[in-house]
Amino acid sequence: MNVETIGNWAGLVWVALNEQGKLGVKALKKATKLKEKEIYAAIGWLAREGKVSLEDGESDVFVTLV
Repeated sequence: MNVETIGNWAGLVWVALNEQGKLGVKALKKATKLKEKEIYAAIGWLAREGKVSLEDGESDVFVTLV
């Protein structure tokens, strides 16, 4: 795994959130076909850039674009 790969994953997550709005990690896995660890790496990338907001739910973490 390298920085370019994580950036590509972040792009997939961003597109899914842009098209569908607020999504949980489970829904992001389904929408992007990424593994959970890849989703979290992508979320970290987007969070570092200030592009997402995270909300801890009872059974999932929800992500939205800001």
